[in-house]
Amino acid sequence: MERDIEKDLLQWKDSAIRAPLLLRGARQVGKSFIIEKFGKEKFTNYVTINFEQTPQAGLCFDTLFPNKIVAAIELFIGAAIRAGETLLFLDEIQECPAAITSLRYFKEQMPELHIIGAGSLLEFVLNEESISIPVGRIQFLYLRPMSFGEFLVAIGRTDLRNYLKTVALHNTPPQIIHEELLKLIKEYASLGGMPAVISAYLQTKSLYQTQDVQSDILTTYRRDFGKYAKKTKHKCLQLLFEKAPGLIGTWFKYVNVDPDIPSRDVKVAVEQLCFAGLLYQVFYTTASGLPLSSTQKERKFKIIFLDIGLVKKACGLDTAILFTEDLMLINQGKLTEQFVGQELLAYLERKEAGNLFFWNREENRSSAEIDFVVSLNGEIIPIEVKSGTTGRLKSLKTFMLEKHSRIGVRISASPLACEEQILSVPFYLISELSRLLRTSFTE
Repeated sequence: MERDIEKDLLQWKDSAIRAPLLLRGARQVGKSFIIEKFGKEKFTNYVTINFEQTPQAGLCFDTLFPNKIVAAIELFIGAAIRAGETLLFLDEIQECPAAITSLRYFKEQMPELHIIGAGSLLEFVLNEESISIPVGRIQFLYLRPMSFGEFLVAIGRTDLRNYLKTVALHNTPPQIIHEELLKLIKEYASLGGMPAVISAYLQTKSLYQTQDVQSDILTTYRRDFGKYAKKTKHKCLQLLFEKAPGLIGTWFKYVNVDPDIPSRDVKVAVEQLCFAGLLYQVFYTTASGLPLSSTQKERKFKIIFLDIGLVKKACGLDTAILFTEDLMLINQGKLTEQFVGQELLAYLERKEAGNLFFWNREENRSSAEIDFVVSLNGEIIPIEVKSGTTGRLKSLKTFMLEKHSRIGVRISASPLACEEQILSVPFYLISELSRLLRTSFTE
């Protein structure tokens, strides 16, 4: 399966100012697979050290001198490592913190060697105070679940993905293509973007058989809890993980997890699941200026889950429902908000972790809420998620009036259109949102 991040990896490989790379992301999003694919396709020689499978390899990093480390690894694996020809992949690098620390010295003393590190629980180690990551000495890329665009390529519909790049207000999809793409959106919503699930679907052609793979992935995440949670906090972590899919799209209140568990414990559990990449926080922002994070409130947030397919499975939703019901109406629209948030994250800059924001105003007789607020093309853009072609879009218009927005966005099943400064974008065109907005500003 092809992934968009391969372009970033190739740019990193050919960069004159390259530094050792850490690939970050949740377990099972395909980090090891994509690095192995990249290493075998783009390098003469590919070497992997997996610290979980061979913990004794950590002894190669009992020094901070790269030449000595490489010499030790060569003896350990019985093969040569040649700068400029070899990709050295340090997998499950969180199991060897000394290896993470050593990366900065590779930048300084052996910059010509291509070296990548990754790990399923890497974030926990990186957030420890004992790990120092000097600016400019290590580069980062973030890998997330497969986007809808990547899904199209995986199922052999590269033609559709390329077609979406040509769609514009003066060149909208014909109704038959519009309906076909909405059908594929529902298919993606059932599967989600976890590579193992999509791989199983490509082999079986059965949406139902992939549900077992989704169950296995959820079970794997539960088994990880013991690796980053104290036994006394394990119950809290488990409760949050089980309830999170049902809390998508609503203001997160610690009491909704369990009124008998102290808020501070739930707060820690939220942080841990975010470190693991299983949850993303969508913070409130006043949207008064850029960056949006400058006016965010840490205590006021919503959440989305790692993957829509896992949300569907965790909520116990039958796959058939996705094809017979309006996506917006299933589970009070939680699946739709999950999908839109996941897609917005998928197309962000992969060198950054990525942040999502929302906005609301609570006043008597004049409340308003915007599902997502993003910064695109240097402008603050309000995004409201709606179903069908109806709806007054009161909140969207309120935001635009207060913030003097030049344009607002409605994401729904409706065809692409623009009326009264509101750009209506169908679910399948989120990947092209930046381009469509840029075009709208110039027309």
